[in-house]
Amino acid sequence: MGVGRKDAPDSALGGVVLAATIMIMVGLFQFLEGLAAVISDEFFVVLPNYAFAVDVTTWGWIHLILGVLVVVAGFFLFAGSAVAGAVAIVLAGATAVANFFFIPYYPFWSLLIIAIAVYVIWSITRAGLFDS
Repeated sequence: MGVGRKDAPDSALGGVVLAATIMIMVGLFQFLEGLAAVISDEFFVVLPNYAFAVDVTTWGWIHLILGVLVVVAGFFLFAGSAVAGAVAIVLAGATAVANFFFIPYYPFWSLLIIAIAVYVIWSITRAGLFDS
């Protein structure tokens, strides 16, 4: 497997493999979360007076598309290329931002996904994918 530098510690390389696996799982969960929002608007409780009032169906489509992209990036991250790492970092950041705005609809889940996205970003940058 071509993940990371040859002189990177094994824990860093294992972190990238774990990050790729987590990205695939989180992407699938995001997809299912979006599917639930698109199928049934009443699945998520909408709080009044939220500063970023977006329709639940719109959030569903955002999570659907983001979920598919995160799954694909997770599979490409196993290759260990710098491009895959950069795309994975951008998508993990986008996932964290999307879930930040989704906190009023599903708070615990959103905070958990944000924490996982931060771990994914940390483990990818720690592995040395961007070093020559």
